[in-house]
Amino acid sequence: MTDTLTAAPKTSTGKSLRTEEMIINMGPQHPSTHGVLRLEIVVDGEIVVDVVPHIGYLHRCFEKHCEHMTNYQQVIPYVDRMDYVCAMNNEFAYVVAAERLLKIQVPERVEFIRVIMAELQRIASHLIAVGTYGIDIGAFTPFLYCFRDREKILDLFEMTCGARLLYNYMWIGGLSHDLPPDFVPRAKEFCAYFKPKIKEFNDLLTYNEIFVKRTAMTGVLPADVGLNYACSGPMLRASGVNWDLRRDDPYSVYHKFDWEVAVGKGEMGPVGSCWDRHIVRMKEMEQSVRILEQALSQIPEGDVQSAIPKRIRPNPGEVYARTESPRGELGFYIVSDGTATPYRIKARGPGFVNLSVISEIAKGAMIADLVAIVGSIDIVLGEVDR
Repeated sequence: MTDTLTAAPKTSTGKSLRTEEMIINMGPQHPSTHGVLRLEIVVDGEIVVDVVPHIGYLHRCFEKHCEHMTNYQQVIPYVDRMDYVCAMNNEFAYVVAAERLLKIQVPERVEFIRVIMAELQRIASHLIAVGTYGIDIGAFTPFLYCFRDREKILDLFEMTCGARLLYNYMWIGGLSHDLPPDFVPRAKEFCAYFKPKIKEFNDLLTYNEIFVKRTAMTGVLPADVGLNYACSGPMLRASGVNWDLRRDDPYSVYHKFDWEVAVGKGEMGPVGSCWDRHIVRMKEMEQSVRILEQALSQIPEGDVQSAIPKRIRPNPGEVYARTESPRGELGFYIVSDGTATPYRIKARGPGFVNLSVISEIAKGAMIADLVAIVGSIDIVLGEVDR
């Protein structure tokens, strides 16, 4: 048997170098964990051997609240607080599920406004994702640019429903408010303003040499691994999988618009790297503007509250509906027992699923690269923990 001492690497002076694995914690208050997430990291020197995410620090019993304290309409404020960075998209998924359970057909104007709000929210969410990702890598200026532009979207939300973060705007059967008179021209003005800003941001960060070197060979997620882990959204599309629920499992009026699915192509390195996940989000913002321009020009007239039921008591049954949130497939499974309170509500959060793959894509990386990998997943712990 070979002695472990003789098998160990040696220094230039002939002395043996012996290392052993060590377990360290990143978080739950570490800034790079994007919330109260704890990563238990097994390291061999600076090399990551394994990563185990520990969640639950932000658990609020969302599903039990829905089942024991609310009726169907009162669930919406709780849904807002799941992924608080894209509350409109959370509401969209829930009301689609509830309306299918109740067999409600909403007016076309409601569908158009929902799409407009969801795409504005997608841009606002991605601006936070790419802006904070720049900070993770060491670039501060892009963060300021992103929040400057996000404020313009929040102004549109505020003028519509009075809220800037948690909206309670999409109701079962309709909307809490119709659009104010000057919403459409101001939204069109934002689209015209924002399109050149995307190129400006790409020049500033996306194709920056330092940023590319930090991300283009890091955290590579092969397509088959992403599929096996049930990843979705930009996380999966960055690995070359051309799948988007807005096109491939259509809901609302997305089928009426001409747009393209952003897919990672490995322009700067292997397909599925951290850089690919970043560029997919940048391209998705371009496509969201494209959808918005069409929706704003085609929005029909109508009443946004005519289909809201006065009393919600669905027949016994169950339904699962899913939509494309900024982080991927957000689904709601609802079971009705015929009463005014849901018997069961289960949320399928994309961030929770996407985070599970971190142990696969972080092995062999440096500790500093792990920061880049976590940021590229784009998690929001309110939705991961629920």
